Amino acid sequence: MTPQIQTTTEAVDQVFLLIFGISVVMLLGIAAVMVYFAVRYHHRRHPQPTSQVSSNLWLEITWTVLPTLIVLAMFYYGWAGYLALRNVPEGAMEVKAVARMWSWVFEYENGRASDRLYVPVGRPVKVHLVSEDVLHSFYVPAFRIKRDMVPGMDNYVWFVAPEAGSYHVFCAEYCGTGHADMITRVEALPEGEFIAWLARVEDEGAGGEDLLRRHGCLGCHSLDGAQMAGPTFKGLYGREKRVLSEGRERTLIVDAEYLRRSILQPKADVVVGYPPIMPDYEGRLSEEDLEAMVEFLRTLQ
Repeated sequence: MTPQIQTTTEAVDQVFLLIFGISVVMLLGIAAVMVYFAVRYHHRRHPQPTSQVSSNLWLEITWTVLPTLIVLAMFYYGWAGYLALRNVPEGAMEVKAVARMWSWVFEYENGRASDRLYVPVGRPVKVHLVSEDVLHSFYVPAFRIKRDMVPGMDNYVWFVAPEAGSYHVFCAEYCGTGHADMITRVEALPEGEFIAWLARVEDEGAGGEDLLRRHGCLGCHSLDGAQMAGPTFKGLYGREKRVLSEGRERTLIVDAEYLRRSILQPKADVVVGYPPIMPDYEGRLSEEDLEAMVEFLRTLQ
């Protein structure tokens, strides 16, 4: 890791420890003074007030100037920490994070895509944040980063993974019924392993399940029959479904043609009881990928 870089974790932790330390000192100091005054000037010792002092200029200056300096110090270090979160180091690797209800997809400059964010250890990573539908929020507690994702707005975060490991990624903005399940991970790999992973062409020989996972389908559809935001894929093929087609309800049999149409144009036939929230994939999938996904869905009997 480049020693000159102040990471987001260091920037946030320093500000937090400063404010926490000042708060602890003030809490203990004020509590100690209160206890001392309660004992020293108890009404049994002093049933009647005896002091004739009406003011103390130096005391008033002290309790005005000292808190002002403390607040200014907090502001300065907070502002410096904020700038550290927004100023991306030169040479940072760039990745695009696409959020949709309710899954993540991470796209790399060489065309790779994954439902997990793979990064090299010790290297700055800039993540461009894109939302395809509603408000989301990219939140990685381990790296102290959280940024809202607003449809149509360009935004970003950056971080450095200090060591190899797996780190949670959450959506921190309520985005619908599947919000709590919108979880993935940052996988930090040693430089050599990451380069090998990035260079591998995943599209060649990618299985249907891998493609469904990569494109975020499994964020709304289960493979084991569990109830989620969309119909389960288990036992879907060959089953009768009630759907809404152009506002009219009808019954159809789930076949290969229906699966293809539901992937490319999901709002054409919406299964009754489920919201029409799935994004269109027409023009975004190759014919080979589409066939692999449909073939995999046919096997889930």
